[in-house]
Amino acid sequence: MTSKMKQPMDKSKSVTKAPVATEAGAKPKRAAETKPQRQVQPKPPKRSKGSSERMSALDAAAKVLKDHGQPMNCGEIVEAMLKRGLWSTNGKTPSATLYSALLRQIQTKGKDAQFRRIGRGKFALAK
Repeated sequence: MTSKMKQPMDKSKSVTKAPVATEAGAKPKRAAETKPQRQVQPKPPKRSKGSSERMSALDAAAKVLKDHGQPMNCGEIVEAMLKRGLWSTNGKTPSATLYSALLRQIQTKGKDAQFRRIGRGKFALAK
């Protein structure tokens, strides 16, 4: 059995690339000439908290917990939010969505979070 060994490259020979021939008087195309400009649409104005439009799930949950005055689980919070018309959803598991949003806020904001976890599946307002 024979094995091929890689031969070291001879560094005494230098390799140079030949210049590329171009048409006389031809200019290279710029990026702006090849692609059309993208139209930038203005952003819609942000909603104020007092507007009559739909509020976020976290804002609605805070309002329900404040009015109720006691810790609630996500199923109870969602039921109260939907019954009062504070929040609407077409999702199959709105209580799981709210639960995830509450935990995410508690984890990311820490002591500054609007909610606190009381027990297994129970949440209350932090302040």
